[in-house]
Amino acid sequence: MEAERGWASVGDDRIAYELSGVGPLDVVYWSGSYTNLDVLMEEPSFAHFIKRLSSFSRVIRFDKRGSGTSDPLPLDALPSWENTVEDLAAVLDEVGSDRPAIISVHDAGPTAMLFAAIYPQRVSALVLGNTTSRFLVADDYPQGTPPEAADLIVQMLNQNWGTERLAASAVPSMAGDEAFAHWYAKFQRSSCSPKAVAAYTQHLFQLDVRDALASIQAPTLVMHRSQHAFFGIEQGRYLADRIPNAKFTELPGGDILLYTEGSDKILNEIEEFLTGAGHQAEPDRSLATVLFTDMVGSTERATQMGDRRWRELLERFETTSRNHVSRFGGRLVEMTGDGALATFETPGQALRCAFALHRGVAPHGVKIRAGVHTGEIENRGAQIGGIAVHLAARVLSKADAEEVVCTRTVKDLVAGSGFSFESRGHHPLKGLDEEWELFSAQPK
Repeated sequence: MEAERGWASVGDDRIAYELSGVGPLDVVYWSGSYTNLDVLMEEPSFAHFIKRLSSFSRVIRFDKRGSGTSDPLPLDALPSWENTVEDLAAVLDEVGSDRPAIISVHDAGPTAMLFAAIYPQRVSALVLGNTTSRFLVADDYPQGTPPEAADLIVQMLNQNWGTERLAASAVPSMAGDEAFAHWYAKFQRSSCSPKAVAAYTQHLFQLDVRDALASIQAPTLVMHRSQHAFFGIEQGRYLADRIPNAKFTELPGGDILLYTEGSDKILNEIEEFLTGAGHQAEPDRSLATVLFTDMVGSTERATQMGDRRWRELLERFETTSRNHVSRFGGRLVEMTGDGALATFETPGQALRCAFALHRGVAPHGVKIRAGVHTGEIENRGAQIGGIAVHLAARVLSKADAEEVVCTRTVKDLVAGSGFSFESRGHHPLKGLDEEWELFSAQPK
């Protein structure tokens, strides 16, 4: 995905921004108060989210002053919401965006609400994800966070920021995913220091923008996860009840992020809200990479474990498969009992997902094998069909435990992309006339 980088200025300070996509709609994606433009795009689920947004809009992202790749600020001069409003206005002026839609998530939400209320002529629509207008409890705001809990949050952030310990509580759908936890810790470290995030969080707890809600004129979509650990869903409902003509959508799960669990459904709703049209259906036939996996020795495991434990293992296996496929930009078509069927836009995505799945299921005492093929598939609503699907299933049958086997088509398409291949020879595949040369793939 092509992206344009640049700098906007407020006085002597520079604010880093990034543009991707070509419009016709401008969308500011404001993923939180502390960000890092570079490191965010290293996470496949975030890159997939931005790619989807860029398919129907020009996406504008920025690091506010004191965060990520923008100019730093001393701790005694942490940016107020007024400073951040200045930053956003400067970026919009620099890129020539007169009236974008704004998608604002989590702790960036209050500032986005203020911007929309103060500058109604500059905001065409507002999407608020997992956020709030006030953090602390009050007599007239019982859904807020008690002061003692707020103190614990600040203490936890100060002690755990930049470590892998925060991933499971902040993004429970990715719990147990070591690669995600490692990236999430790196992202935190690259966005700001522990002392800075603790100081800024204390500042946020004093913020109350409830009086501004009635002044928001832009069409507003409020999206809130039902099990959000930091802001209860009633805080999202409060926003929707008080912003004129706002629409409320309850999302499943407890992730503070929009780009992890259920991201494609979230994007479909955002696209329909912003453009008035749903996501365009895929054509009847398309080129795709098909990944099949299955669990090695599943029959024996089921017999040994009994029905209840086996069912629990399958549920963990499905969650891990779903998370990894989403992370690497794929679509989980279905779980096949003790395996999974997924499609990807590129063979590199499928191979990386297969290797990550090997690592991801290992803590559950599970070994899997995988088969990968790239070819034309038939899109049948939520399901897929065609020779490429049958071929990938046959390739899977030739794989051993903890092995990823692919066709020559896959090997040729990923040449120079960081994989090595060992020929497994030519094989007749059931139901297919010709023999196919297969390869055992490995990451370099």
